[in-house]
This record gives sequence, structure tokens and C-alpha cells, in this order.
Amino acid sequence: MTTAINLPKEVLEQFERLHVQSHKDTEVKRLAIVSSKGSLDMAYPSLILATTAAAMGWEAAVFFTFYGLDVVNKKKYRRLKVAPLANPAAPVPVPNILGAIPGMTWMATRMMKFMFKRSNVPSIEQMLQLCNQLGVKLIGCSTTMGVMGVKKEDLLDGVSVEGAASFLHYASKAQVTLFV
Repeated sequence: MTTAINLPKEVLEQFERLHVQSHKDTEVKRLAIVSSKGSLDMAYPSLILATTAAAMGWEAAVFFTFYGLDVVNKKKYRRLKVAPLANPAAPVPVPNILGAIPGMTWMATRMMKFMFKRSNVPSIEQMLQLCNQLGVKLIGCSTTMGVMGVKKEDLLDGVSVEGAASFLHYASKAQVTLFV
């Protein structure tokens, strides 16, 4: 059950003014995505949404943080995997006991790559190239990079390194903000 909060009228009016002002600064629609997971099945949603928005004429940015940095890491982006263990949404449900068997991650990854290829969905590498062609802003989280020991040169060309404050400023002017 939720409880309604009664704010003073002046506070609501100030919030409304700030809200209107922040969106006035952005004529073009804007999408801001936080991508925090580095598995194959979690890389696609961010990249598909960002490229679709850009193709529609929107500004789009993806902020890669924590394991999401793997998606834009030169050494890792070609080897993203799908874990079948405890993944009830998998297209072919795998009991946990089977998902723990060595080789099942490889098999689940191969199956997903096959399904995407069969459906003419671009690979992660192609999606990242498309992001660059369409002007999607790809951002590596500077704080996470420091914690995880990721250097700027570990990231793909075209990925900028920024902090949370910079991304929040961008996102504050976005009409759509997503956490994936």
C-alpha cells in the first residue's frame, strides 16, 4: 500500500518549473540507458533500443557500468556468454541441475547466437558499429573502471569515459531513461 505525500503547493510548482526547463533544453527526443550486465542476452536490449532511437532521430546514450563494461571492452565484447543456470526465461528452459553441467554455458551461448543469426539480428560487434554510425554515445563509467582496473585503452574506439554526474546530467534531459 502506498501513502500519498502532500507537498506544499510552492514545492510542486518549483518542481514543475524545473521539469519544464530541463526538457526545454532538449528539442530532440533523448534516450538514456544504464547498462550494468555483461552477458550476451543483456547486451542486446541496450544496443537495440539505442540504435532504434538513433534511427528515429533521437539522441541516445548508453552508460556502461559494472559488468556492462564487458560489452565495450576490446578483450571481452566478442566473447559475451549466456548463463543457462537460474535463467527461467531461457527459450528452452533448462533445469538448474543441467545448467550446472560443464559446457552448458557454451551451448546456451551458441543457441542464442544461432537464434539471432537465423532472425537476421546483427551480432554484438555489428550493433556496436551501428551505434557509432548512428551517433549513439557510448560511455564507460569512470568509477567502475577504476574499481575493476579497466583502462581507457581497454575500451573500444569511440567509447568515452565519464562519471555518474556527467551521465546524470545527460539523463536529466532525457524523455526516456532505462536501467538494463
